[in-house]
Order: sequence, then structure tokens, then C-alpha cells
Amino acid sequence: MIGDSPAMRQVAALLARFGQTDEPVLITGESGTGKELLARAIHDGSARARGPFVAVNCAAIPSGLVASELFGYERGAFTGAAARSVGQIEYANGGTLFLDEIGDMPIDLQAHLLRFLQEGQIRRVGGRETITLNVRIVSATNVRLAQAIAEGRFREDLYYRLNVLTLPVPPLRDRPDDIPQLALHFLRLAARDFNRPVEGFAPTAMATLRRYRWPGNVRELMSVVRRAVVIGDGPLVQPDTLIGLDDRLDSPPPAAAALRPGSAEERTALVQALEQMQENITSTAEALHVSRVTLYRMLRRHGIVLKRGLAPAPVARGRGAAG
Repeated sequence: MIGDSPAMRQVAALLARFGQTDEPVLITGESGTGKELLARAIHDGSARARGPFVAVNCAAIPSGLVASELFGYERGAFTGAAARSVGQIEYANGGTLFLDEIGDMPIDLQAHLLRFLQEGQIRRVGGRETITLNVRIVSATNVRLAQAIAEGRFREDLYYRLNVLTLPVPPLRDRPDDIPQLALHFLRLAARDFNRPVEGFAPTAMATLRRYRWPGNVRELMSVVRRAVVIGDGPLVQPDTLIGLDDRLDSPPPAAAALRPGSAEERTALVQALEQMQENITSTAEALHVSRVTLYRMLRRHGIVLKRGLAPAPVARGRGAAG
């Protein structure tokens, strides 16, 4: 793990402890804080390190396919099921299954997951055979599961079963002392990937990074640094290559990120961003300052179907269009 702040030292200490047990772990934190990396670190530090690490994003799978994706299915279980298919839980046998965005799992499937956690057994969709598996569950969420429970969207008994061990991940704005180390790490990776002779940050550029609030957390920092490496000249990253930060220095997260879910204002912002970014998922998510997972959730919430599918990123015209 990169970062030497008190908050990250506490995370590192918990990781070491969690590697010594097989109990379920619930990782909580905002989008972009690196929850999947932490889940993999738990796996790598455990006795299961030689086994598989299988990651499933519950928010990215259509609700009608979650059951077959997780539990697998037998031939003839539904139209198009021409052969038996092994599910992700079965693939993770002997290792760790990481369930990202667990709060988006359909309520009717939560009982099946609870049963697996209690008994260690599954049945494929359309099957009768009971399959015993040895899988550790690590899950993650960026939503308040207590609120989801109160609203009837998440089972309370499943919550307590998943939440045996909890790993809260602090947002980047709460650990600004980690920003220089993270930024230099991402710069070295980008310089290698793009074959650019960039060695570091000008003092004014680093000061800009430290003053920014980073609503997109570590993922946003990585994107900003990689973009600066591509468009900049010279051995040091300069402030004018840190595109998209000027209007959000020392300010709260943008209004688009704070819009009430399901509101007309949220839909308007979403439609405008999709049009401006030609329906490119990554660019639209960056424009709205949300993760791709959150963007998919917004699309489903407003019943918006993309006209062009996953369109290529729009061609930037001038430096101002790079964000």
C-alpha cells in the first residue's frame, strides 16, 4: 500500500490482522479509494494467496444475470443455456471472492448469498446438486448499507454476516500527506507506459495537487497525473497541465456529485454529459466526477439506454477539451 499517513498506517495494520483469519471482510469507502486493491492485499496476505482471487462488480451486472453469474447454471436452465456454466463463486473455490458494490445486489439474491455464507454450499441455476465450496468472501460498498437496510433494499442478516470484519478506507482529502507519494508513483508508471522523459513535479504543481479536494479520490489523482504526463513538455509536470482542477481547488465536491439520486436535476446533468462526451462511458464519468460504477447505476436509475453503446472517447480540441 502506498501512503504513510496515520490513516493508512491503521489500514495497513488491519490488513495484516485480516490476513490471519478466514472471516468475511466488508470494505467501506468512497468510489476511487482503491477498495479492490485492498481486497487483493487481504487475499495476498492470507493462507489463500496461492488460490484464485475472483472479483465481481455487482453493479455492473444486469440484475437478471446476477444469479447465473455468481452461482452458474445448468444446461437448459433458461433460453440460451446450451451448456453448463460454472459461476464466479465456484471459480473462487480455494481462494477469495471479492464482491464489489455489494449494496447493488438484487434483494431476492441476497438470501442465496446468505445461505452460502452460512453453509458453504451452492446450487447452480436450474440444478439440483448441492456443491460444497471453500471460499472467503470480501465485499465492498460505497453506499450506506444501514440506510439500504432501513429502506428494505438490503437484508439486515446478510449485513451482519458480511460485516464480521470492517475495513474503512479514508478518502484522499483526509490524508493529503499521502498525495506526493501517490502522485510520484503514478507519474513513474505513466512515464514508463508512454515513454515520456518526465521525472517529477514542479513545486507549484505539487502544491496544486495538495490543495485539491479529490472527490474522485486516488482514481482521479491517477487520471490527472497520467494526462499531465501525456500533454506536458519538459522533465517536470507544471500546473497548467493539471487539467480540470482550477475551478475546484479548496472547494467542496461539485454540485453534480451532490445531486439527489433520482432527481430531475441529476437526470439533466447526466443527459448533458452523455451528449457532450458522445456517450463515452469513461469520459462521461470523469465529466460528472463519478466512477464508472456510479455512472452505470445512474443510467439504470433513470432508465437511460445508450444509443451508440460504448462510443470512443471524443477527440480533444485544444487543451481545454482534455478534461
